[in-house]
Amino acid sequence: MQAEVLRAFRFTLAPTSGQEEVLLRHAGAARWAFNHALGMKVAAHRQWRAAVEALAEQGVADADARKQVRVPVPTKPTIQKHLNAIKGDSRAGGLPEGVAGPARPCPWWHEVNTHAFQSAFIDADRAWGNWLDSLRGKRAGRRVGYPRFKKKGRSRDAFRLHHDVKKPAIRLTTYRRLRLPTVGEVRLHDSGKRLARLIDRGQAVVQSVTVSRGGSRWYASVLCKVTTELPDRPTRAQRERGRVGVDLGVKHLAVLSQPSISDTPASQFVSNPRHVRRAERRLTKAQRALSRTEKGSARRAKARRRVGRLHHEVAVRRDSALHALTKQLTTRFATVAIEDLNVAGMTRSARGTVATPGSRVRQKAGLNRAILDAAPGELRRQLTYKASWYGCQIAVLDRWWPSSKTCSACGWQNSRLTLADREFHCPDCGLRIDRDLNAARNIAAHAVISGTPPATQVAPGKEETQNARGASVRLPGPRAEKQEAMKREDARPNSQAPPRRSNPPTSSHPHQEQGKLF
Repeated sequence: MQAEVLRAFRFTLAPTSGQEEVLLRHAGAARWAFNHALGMKVAAHRQWRAAVEALAEQGVADADARKQVRVPVPTKPTIQKHLNAIKGDSRAGGLPEGVAGPARPCPWWHEVNTHAFQSAFIDADRAWGNWLDSLRGKRAGRRVGYPRFKKKGRSRDAFRLHHDVKKPAIRLTTYRRLRLPTVGEVRLHDSGKRLARLIDRGQAVVQSVTVSRGGSRWYASVLCKVTTELPDRPTRAQRERGRVGVDLGVKHLAVLSQPSISDTPASQFVSNPRHVRRAERRLTKAQRALSRTEKGSARRAKARRRVGRLHHEVAVRRDSALHALTKQLTTRFATVAIEDLNVAGMTRSARGTVATPGSRVRQKAGLNRAILDAAPGELRRQLTYKASWYGCQIAVLDRWWPSSKTCSACGWQNSRLTLADREFHCPDCGLRIDRDLNAARNIAAHAVISGTPPATQVAPGKEETQNARGASVRLPGPRAEKQEAMKREDARPNSQAPPRRSNPPTSSHPHQEQGKLF
């Protein structure tokens, strides 16, 4: 199936000292423009809040006061028109003759590309909209906080440039040179041959470029609209391998329900590189050196750059390992089954409060660091978008399904299993297996593809006539899709054995924390 998709081609830049100064100037302009736009929005919000509080003091109900007060929050067109009216010009020599007042803002605007300002205004609109949507419950995921101003030295140096696609100003002049408006031709560490050939064949059109700095390097992410073939079904090799369950963890980065390489059992266990632990000694030394420097000194700036470079190296290694793993999974299997992990909850601190202090805080902090180093959320994000590239499907297991505590052979459940138990032993069927491998098999068997009815998620083959609870999969009547299987096996009364369940419930947990609206 041929389709137009947006894809980013990332290159490492090798700018000269003069070009690096221009890049920094553009990044500073984008940061200033974002803060300017956000400042106007915050001022309008504070004006609205003051009017609401004034009505509330007069006895008007808060809900009625919010409806009565209308203060428009300026958006990109309004902000850009306002800035064009008040901005100065360093080429004109300050304020016009006979005009008194404060100096006009950003007199250096002509030194940078105008799209650095416009893209920053768009980003400010998006940040404000994300906060409002999260506040009203229209945005999924974690609650988005109030937009914050960007501070030099703490926020990421980045800017985005656009161009007219009919008269492209962002283009590859050679395989090793990328032309950026106002900046000029910048040499690339990588080869742009793949992108250049797509553009020459008319299969790619450059939309924009985002230039950012990570550590001591500059990167250019060229966003293109690419016409490509997207497979509508898995390949024959993928269909032969079928479904694979992936259990993410800390001891192993991932454990697969079947080997990723045929006839190689060891490929079931993907080792955890532990990038942070490998760089821990150098990071500790660099951070100690940074803490001993004087604020504002050149030596402190040098030490800060060293710490940033080390953290960036760790991030690049982690990203490379995850990309390699996710591509292997999506290109070798027809379906990849994963768990719906609550990473934020898993890595929450055990510190507790003053009234109820936590226990084993240092051990939990080390576990949190290891989980975040494995980056399970980023791995799922990469699997999600790569699945459409390679004709693969993603199946997700409910986060409350006890995949580690359930026997993958008979369904017996050990509710007393702890993290210290690295081997799963089933007293019913005698299965002895690595706990992560057992969990991977359960994930492969019980994960559900989005939009697929649960009745179709039984074991493959026509000989299967019962689901995991032992009830028939055949619908007895026209309204049977609303009925649930009732057959269930529990432990006998007064039994010392853990509860025995064939298929624990996959619906939302009764104690699941609901999102709060503030």
